[in-house]
Amino acid sequence: MAEPFVVTDATFQADVLQSSTPVLVDFWAEWCMPCKALAPTVHEIAKEYEGRLKVGELDVDANMNTTMQYQVMGIPTLILFKDGQAVERITGLISKDRLIGKLKPHVQ
Repeated sequence: MAEPFVVTDATFQADVLQSSTPVLVDFWAEWCMPCKALAPTVHEIAKEYEGRLKVGELDVDANMNTTMQYQVMGIPTLILFKDGQAVERITGLISKDRLIGKLKPHVQ
């Protein structure tokens, strides 16, 4: 079963922007309670969309360059990257149904 993988400033280019598969990046922090509440949904999406979508988790406290580059001001923030471009952005706690609705137009 697919699990989210760790994304860092150092791996972002190769793992996210150069991926041939769409990548959903969860910008989170250990101290963020809404992030922890969203985590099970993010893990379910990783399993259910295995092979069609990669899911990465980026700790905003440890990876400030990428966090600032994508102007992540509030967390949790989920950004869907496809062909190296940010195509969808969701900030805040979201239901699984709403999240799937945002992903479907971009994921086969």
